[in-house]
Amino acid sequence: MSNSTTTTDFLLMEVSHLRDLQVFHATFFSLIYLVTIMGNLGIAVVTTLDQSLHTPMYFFLRNLSVLDSCFISVTVPKSCINSLRGSSSISEAGCAAQVFLVVFCTFVELLFLTVMAHDRFAAICKPLHYHSVMSPRLCVLSTLASVLSGLGYAGLHTSSTFRLPFCRSHAVQQLFCDIPSLLKLSCSDTFGNRLSLLVSFLVFGGGCFTFIIKSYIHIFSSVLRLPVGADRKKAFFTCVPHILVVSVFLSSAFCVYLSPSGTSTSIRDMVLSVLYSVVPPLFNPVIYSLRNEQIKRAIRTLMTRTCSGSVLGLK
Repeated sequence: MSNSTTTTDFLLMEVSHLRDLQVFHATFFSLIYLVTIMGNLGIAVVTTLDQSLHTPMYFFLRNLSVLDSCFISVTVPKSCINSLRGSSSISEAGCAAQVFLVVFCTFVELLFLTVMAHDRFAAICKPLHYHSVMSPRLCVLSTLASVLSGLGYAGLHTSSTFRLPFCRSHAVQQLFCDIPSLLKLSCSDTFGNRLSLLVSFLVFGGGCFTFIIKSYIHIFSSVLRLPVGADRKKAFFTCVPHILVVSVFLSSAFCVYLSPSGTSTSIRDMVLSVLYSVVPPLFNPVIYSLRNEQIKRAIRTLMTRTCSGSVLGLK
């Protein structure tokens, strides 16, 4: 330990050393970023301006859209900028900020998805008591609780990670800084960090996953009792997008954070990290709004009003 040094900068993983591939990576992910931001902010704007969408379901969808915009903004812009500059460096403070925000967004996103599963359970299984079960006060309090607990959770794991000395290497085998990649760089014993990460993820992630599965068991048992027709079809279309998002998000995050360090590969970790940090924010607007007639109708109404206002302004 006497020869160890503490790094002040880290080097993120480069997609390629070839300039053409670096430019392609920056261009491709910049397009993904712009599409994601426009889609999520579009949902946030539509669900805010349209009074008919001021319901608990769209309240949490709006929160999820804003969170996803923040989530993808933590990782993709820095990676694109580094590719364009032909650089891979990130300061220690920037790396710590990425770790904190990635953990925070992951934690809060899973809580939002869990609350949204409860919302679907209340809407389908207890329709007569829906407005009392999902009251506006409960929606606001659950959002605040998710954000505050996410801040505490992210702060705890970020501080415990950056108390470690990093002396083996300063090359992070990932497109952005995350805890599993940083633990591999430490020259001290990381068993306590890995154990706390494992236990907290199993308790928190496992608890949310169990709650979501339990909610959907009740939901599908109620839906299957409905007569075959429009109501059953509508109920399935309401639930399937949420199940797809939860499945991709949880499975990829589980593989990244809980896989043994000795068996993981950089390429696999990179792909899985993209799956849970880029894919859900990108596809959330599509899968939540593609078969949602209310959102599509609200978008058409908003566009009509905007065009009408522009025409009147020109006159």
